[in-house]
Amino acid sequence: MRSIQSDRRALLRGFAGGAGLFAAQGLMPAWAQSGSAGLRTDLPTLDGPDVRLTVGHSPFTVGGRTGHAITVNGTLPAPLIRLREGQTARLSVTNTLDEDTSIHWHGVLLPFHMDGVPGVSFPGIRPGETFRYEFPVIQSGTFWYHSHSNLQEAMGHYGPLIIDPAGVDPVAYDREHVIVLSDWSFLHPHEILDRLKKSPGYFNQSRTTLSGLVSGEDGMSLEERRMWGGMRMDPRDIADVNGTTYTYLVNGHGPTENWTGLFRPGERVRLRVINASAMSIFNVRIPGLGMTVVNADGENVRPVETDEFQISVAETYDVIGLDGAHVLAVGIDHGHAPARDTHLE
Repeated sequence: MRSIQSDRRALLRGFAGGAGLFAAQGLMPAWAQSGSAGLRTDLPTLDGPDVRLTVGHSPFTVGGRTGHAITVNGTLPAPLIRLREGQTARLSVTNTLDEDTSIHWHGVLLPFHMDGVPGVSFPGIRPGETFRYEFPVIQSGTFWYHSHSNLQEAMGHYGPLIIDPAGVDPVAYDREHVIVLSDWSFLHPHEILDRLKKSPGYFNQSRTTLSGLVSGEDGMSLEERRMWGGMRMDPRDIADVNGTTYTYLVNGHGPTENWTGLFRPGERVRLRVINASAMSIFNVRIPGLGMTVVNADGENVRPVETDEFQISVAETYDVIGLDGAHVLAVGIDHGHAPARDTHLE
């Protein structure tokens, strides 16, 4: 498994004492709410078993630039869908695009014709049509959903899916935050793929050089370079597309926007972390605090304590913070614009 680009290594950071702003935040309706004023705070939660979704075109602004996105119900990420084990889910999806679309329920156990992969389990959803997914909910945990059509996922067509257990949840917690990690580019995903096919190292702007070998700046010996050359591999190719092309998002918020999740001191907070990126791997940590992993890819696991975990594309991890006496700020160290620590008095 390849490691990630250094500008993605710090995902969770920034803690400060006090919870004086909590009452004001309680009025904010969105699962993706932020403690920073002026940001997107209206991403809704849709409770099942009956849910209506509309796929369409939307503008998306991050870092002062606006691009074209494909969204569900007009938001990026898509709405948080909440189901309960034992229900029969009925999810109606209307396509307002000028191309086919689809929704795949990632990790969910369901009949094959409800899986949502065009050309495999169903024909896809044609422009102007509505398709109704209907299936029994026979599990619980943290999942997500996304398009399997025309690289739409890379353009914003993804969202979180939480299934609550029918009985008492074996994981005790007082509050939760859903954290969707993703990558975004203003370059169309078809153009990214086309350039990669023509040159696998197209987006790698930090390659080893002859002058770097002579000066020692590359930090590699001649023997090491021969080893990599024998494998026909670039030692600096740690990601096909990196921070020179991608902006990395937390719940649709960019590096300078600093998505923030708040909670009262002493609460056990469950973080449901989802990697909805197109191709980026993230290292997740909370500086100064430990975490206990309690769920992986929708399955409860024997609790494991850790300071950091690596989450690959399409994976989910649920963690409980080991110290609930702080206000949590979540940001991204992008490299070009360092994440801000949010201090709440």
